[in-house]
Amino acid sequence: MKKTIWFLLDNRMGSVGQARGIMQALDTNAFDIVEKKIEYNRFADLPNFLLGKSLFSVTAETKKEVSNPPFPDIVVSISRRTVPVARFIRKASRNKTKMVQLMHPGKSGLKEFSLVVVPEHDRNKAQSDNIFYITGCPHRITPEVLAEEAPKWTEAFANLPKPWTAVIIGGAIKNKPFTDENARLLGESIRRIKEQIGGSILITTSRRTGEKAEEIIKKEVEGIPAYTYWWGEKKDNPIKGFWALAENVIVTGDSVSMACESCGSGKPVWVFTGKNWLTPKHERFVQSLIEGGYAAHIDAPDLLDFKPKQGLNPSQEVAEKISKL
Repeated sequence: MKKTIWFLLDNRMGSVGQARGIMQALDTNAFDIVEKKIEYNRFADLPNFLLGKSLFSVTAETKKEVSNPPFPDIVVSISRRTVPVARFIRKASRNKTKMVQLMHPGKSGLKEFSLVVVPEHDRNKAQSDNIFYITGCPHRITPEVLAEEAPKWTEAFANLPKPWTAVIIGGAIKNKPFTDENARLLGESIRRIKEQIGGSILITTSRRTGEKAEEIIKKEVEGIPAYTYWWGEKKDNPIKGFWALAENVIVTGDSVSMACESCGSGKPVWVFTGKNWLTPKHERFVQSLIEGGYAAHIDAPDLLDFKPKQGLNPSQEVAEKISKL
């Protein structure tokens, strides 16, 4: 008999993407997967130790969504704000529903979870026997996904000389701007690598890159054959095609999701960290990729010899843990 899993999905799109990576990895022959949309009211900013096992922080519509039986066998909460909702569901089920949490929930209710999935770079938070540490975060990039994507982009890149290097660029993070100096250093790193191995770049920027930094990068890579997707362009996003068809990948270390997705491609991944840019948390994350053999630092002396030990697939690891509950 199939088990039912509710995923509590709110407005944090990064966490939603992680949850959908796990959904994709779960065996649909074993589980009925249900998405529950969680919308908040003005009380959502209250700390979880005050909200407890309640629906005090969600809208009336959300209360209807999650408060009526039959309750699921497993509920997956994806952020701090969804924790009180998950705890309410478990209480309403007379403690029959098992709880799974993505990201550290804080101390409130920590011991009630059957499984808490925490990235290795957050190991400094409160410890508990129910915590399962992963490298990076769950995502949806798998060899199967990329095999489907590749034919859509082969013609678009066909006239570019090989090898193709995907360049995935983030930008500013909280209280840490993506400076002109770091944009220039990134551009110089791209040019240095392409001067050594030749070929082309498949390059994309993000909303956080910023116009000035983007212009600096454009100037630095001028003359290198390229397929470009600059932030805001009105055309299909080729990023999955980049991961599918590139021989190697350069990615900035400011985005856990982009870097993990790049490592999910199974290609050699070279991470750019810049100067005085990444937070200690981001630095720990990049180090976990390097120590795990998933990526190399872009300034590593033996960079071009790097081969990943395997693709990074935390979604599958978490799905297997859930299946064993």
